Amino acid sequence: MNAHLGRAAVAVAASAITVSLAACGSGEETDGRPGSANGDAIKVGLLLPENQTARYEKFDKPLIEKQVAGLTRSKGEVIYANAKQDAAVQNSQVDMMITKKVNVLIIDAVDSKAIAGSVKKAKEAGIPVVAYDRLAEGPIDAYTSFDNEDVGKVQGNALLDALGDKPKDGQIVMMNGSVTDPNAKLFKSGAHFVLDGKVNVGKEYDTVEWKPENANTNMAAALSALGKGKVIGVYSANDGMAGGIITALKAAGVTPLPPVTGQDAELAGVQRIVAGEQYMTVYKRYAPEATAAAEMAVALAKGERIDGIINQMVDSPTTKRVPSVLVPGIALTKSNVKSTVVDDGVYTVAEICTDKLKSACEEIGLK
Repeated sequence: MNAHLGRAAVAVAASAITVSLAACGSGEETDGRPGSANGDAIKVGLLLPENQTARYEKFDKPLIEKQVAGLTRSKGEVIYANAKQDAAVQNSQVDMMITKKVNVLIIDAVDSKAIAGSVKKAKEAGIPVVAYDRLAEGPIDAYTSFDNEDVGKVQGNALLDALGDKPKDGQIVMMNGSVTDPNAKLFKSGAHFVLDGKVNVGKEYDTVEWKPENANTNMAAALSALGKGKVIGVYSANDGMAGGIITALKAAGVTPLPPVTGQDAELAGVQRIVAGEQYMTVYKRYAPEATAAAEMAVALAKGERIDGIINQMVDSPTTKRVPSVLVPGIALTKSNVKSTVVDDGVYTVAEICTDKLKSACEEIGLK
């Protein structure tokens, strides 16, 4: 995945509402079959994977609902379900959406392989499928996510910047995401591309279900095996795991804390950055991703083309040349908290700067 292609996604997705799509179908009222042109009165099934990560309920769901409403003159309906990290539940939710005769599905898969059969069932029912955030297997029609290999590179480069000229005899720990998430493989690949040959990787883990408690256990084991004085940095694939890692570092009495990376710009992660406990996170502007998903879903539901929305083609293990929109991530550190999540309205200064963080916030100009 090329970073320069990903950069084009922000402009493409942000301007997508104004793009005039060339229609394959007439857009007139039809017999209401799933996936057929149905005017603006369409049903969009939205399946998100879990609610442990704050982003899905706080950002993705409301953003997609808002975009669908805007694109359908408030006639479109979003039918929502959250799988709570259970792939079997998500497969049942696809069945439910087929029964409800939705016109299109947006699926953020719990398990990219396990969802393939359900994607096939949806397609057989005439329902187009947009893979959201994770590249689901099966006959998907479109895909939108972040440029995930580039995210890993952003994390790796930030960690190298933080390490500076630290001695080469120190070691880093790599805490990758879940093997059931295809994005985790891409984050890992991007990070290795940057880090290999420049630092020594003492221990590396694929963290079951991305759970902070599993990252905490893994980090404790790494410190026991390597020695707490030898760990000079930690690559963490997301903020939730970074929290578990930092707890383990503190419990082991590691001072000062080594630089720890993250991703998702969760409030707790941003607060740890302000406090000096976490070095960075990858801030991903969810609006362009949600906009692209809604644009593609509405167009597919109406039988329209999506050529004017996509910015590249992506291959999944089962489907070649999937029309896609990829969006780049941004390294967020103490230096740009205000110009990213605050200026974009993701968090207010009051939300970030609790009483405990008042002085730390003032030091970086957050008032």
